[in-house]
Amino acid sequence: MDYIQPRPSSIVAALYTARDLEVEVAILHGPSGCSFKHARLLEEDGMRVLTTSLADNEFIFGGQAVLERVLKGAEKDFAPKRMAVVGTCVSMIIGEDLQAAIDASGVETPTIAIDIHAGFRENIQGVLAALEPAAAIGWISADELERQRRLLAAANEVEHLRGAASRSYIEPSRGDLKHVAARRLIDLAREGKRGIAVMNAKKETAYMFADELLALHDACPDAEITYIANLEDRGLPKVRADAARVLQGMREAGLEPELLGALDEYGANGDAIGERIREIEPDFALIVGVPHAVPPEYTAGVEVVSVTNGPRQVAPLREMGHAAVVVEVDLHPKTLGVRSIVESEFGAVVRSIARGE
Repeated sequence: MDYIQPRPSSIVAALYTARDLEVEVAILHGPSGCSFKHARLLEEDGMRVLTTSLADNEFIFGGQAVLERVLKGAEKDFAPKRMAVVGTCVSMIIGEDLQAAIDASGVETPTIAIDIHAGFRENIQGVLAALEPAAAIGWISADELERQRRLLAAANEVEHLRGAASRSYIEPSRGDLKHVAARRLIDLAREGKRGIAVMNAKKETAYMFADELLALHDACPDAEITYIANLEDRGLPKVRADAARVLQGMREAGLEPELLGALDEYGANGDAIGERIREIEPDFALIVGVPHAVPPEYTAGVEVVSVTNGPRQVAPLREMGHAAVVVEVDLHPKTLGVRSIVESEFGAVVRSIARGE
């Protein structure tokens, strides 16, 4: 498909994967402005992102000497436990050998070379470009690498079937009014309807999506609602740590969710969630995170309120038959760098309505 709307960058995907591998310093080998926004966001999450700031003269004569200097400086200044050099379009075009620069620099810090650029249609190529050298150096096992390949393929398939990649252009939307959706959820629960509340979140976004389950539980503690969350202990180091923190936060707030899937299994979790929905036979469902992973045949006849952080996901979810679709705007930036559950806008509205405000 030739996209009209922008799609996620493979370079950015590589940076986020380096973070999940507990890389403490990532060096972008390219112009100073490459992936600037996400580099800043990732620094909020504890990973230092440096750049070799290649300029027009390095575009012609190469930038290996610059990269070697930055590598040595990063090791000296930050004493990291792990580093990664992340390629860019410029380093690819001029044919830079990232591994050769790492070897020539003499750094002793375990460092991987991530040969990547933004010229891939699917950003999962950036994830794989980071995972493969990580496996080669022993940061993850061969089994985990193959597991990640399967999960990436599943997530990619979901996006093409029912997500933002399902057509060349989707009009962005802020979704339905939060107070209307919240009022309906509370009414259904208080009327004695059987419900299910599912978090199927992608990695760190769980720090906010979990709050929506907590808010419903706070509002209707005695309602017949089954709570499910993808917080099982699997995945890359940061992913597992995030899952443990979110689960602990939910337990401390008085909610013990049923665990189904891990935080990196959001794309492959749809059928398992769907089967639980069929077993429970709910009248209504709250599905947050990546709700489009659940095929629509499982929610037929169920009144679904879904919560996403993607404005381009609203139209596909409505086409799937969801009664209301809520968007948590700017959720991702608000969940970077946090280590405990963050209150969501929708959760705040649910609590306010429950209190009669």
